[in-house]
Amino acid sequence: MEYKDYYKILDVKRDASEAEIKQSYRRLARKYHPDVSKVANAEDRFKELGEAYEVLKDAQKRKSYDQLGANWKSGEQFRPPPGWGGAGQGGFQGGFQGGPGAQGGFSDFFESVFGGGRGPGAGRGQGGGQDQNASFRITVEDAFSGAEKTIRMSGRSPLQVKIPAGITSGKKIRLAGQGEQSMRGGPRGDLYLEITVTDTERYQLKDKDVYTQLKLAPWEAALGEKVSVQTPSGSIELKIPAGSQSGRKMRLSGRGLPGKPAGDFYVELSIVVPSADSEEDKQQYQMMKQHFDFDPRSE
Repeated sequence: MEYKDYYKILDVKRDASEAEIKQSYRRLARKYHPDVSKVANAEDRFKELGEAYEVLKDAQKRKSYDQLGANWKSGEQFRPPPGWGGAGQGGFQGGFQGGPGAQGGFSDFFESVFGGGRGPGAGRGQGGGQDQNASFRITVEDAFSGAEKTIRMSGRSPLQVKIPAGITSGKKIRLAGQGEQSMRGGPRGDLYLEITVTDTERYQLKDKDVYTQLKLAPWEAALGEKVSVQTPSGSIELKIPAGSQSGRKMRLSGRGLPGKPAGDFYVELSIVVPSADSEEDKQQYQMMKQHFDFDPRSE
């Protein structure tokens, strides 16, 4: 099997901080999310990113991965070192990809290093099967409205998963009796799905607050107008204060993820300047230049 350089996949240095790893993952996940990306191999890249993040976000798994050493090259043929303990080294906690068209399982490299997807639980009592833990990725829209998703696991029928509205990253959904089968005829273990909410091109999530960017024409920002803004719950009319500048954030209380308390919805303004393609356009800008005694660099 091929060695996977998780640091290279996430475009971070080996000494990157937890915050740097998270920031890079979010950036790349937005770029390659299958729902929005037009890159040919976006789904494969998205899964690869999820696998890398699953390891590097977890201090114990990252420590185990780093013990392999820094001399391995991405794509190089790999075998675990003699005596390598697999799951005992790092404790596997993931295994399935969430979202539309989700497919089960991480790479052979992952399983050779961290084991085959079983959690450390003892199962469902005497003779019961092992519990399993898996990661499951959903979008901000899914977290806001709730959703039903399908996961596919090798050798088993697809499972339907109900995602509750307002769920946040790190929360777990328990699927009773969907874990490992007992070797002694006892009940199956449970399957625990740890949720990761991924940002999309339109929405970003911070805790329970949802963020979006709103593009404005210069005159809309200067004069103030009502404009239509798309939120996860539908379109609303937003009054833009006159004299607004790019970067200004407008807060809509209670319109973020539902819950007690609910999160907020933030609209960040971004002023887009129209291009001067014709002589008439250029004349209009010249008139503005003459009319306004304005130097933005002097403020």
